[in-house]
Amino acid sequence: MRRFIGRTIRATSLLVRDSRVPRPLRWLAGIALLPIPGPFDEAVLLVVAPPLFLFYREPMRDAWRQAAEAASRP
Repeated sequence: MRRFIGRTIRATSLLVRDSRVPRPLRWLAGIALLPIPGPFDEAVLLVVAPPLFLFYREPMRDAWRQAAEAASRP
């Protein structure tokens, strides 16, 4: 479980820096990574996830692959 969470955080941080994703979505995804107490960051994820899933699948796949490669390196 710990590896999965680490890979997810790495993939999200890569996605936030990807220029193929519009800047407002990248900002919202970056805000969702912040350790904000309460349900605010989860609400932001609920807003960001559908457009990313529907329109930006390829950047998400690339970020997931890169995060896996980074995790497998010593």
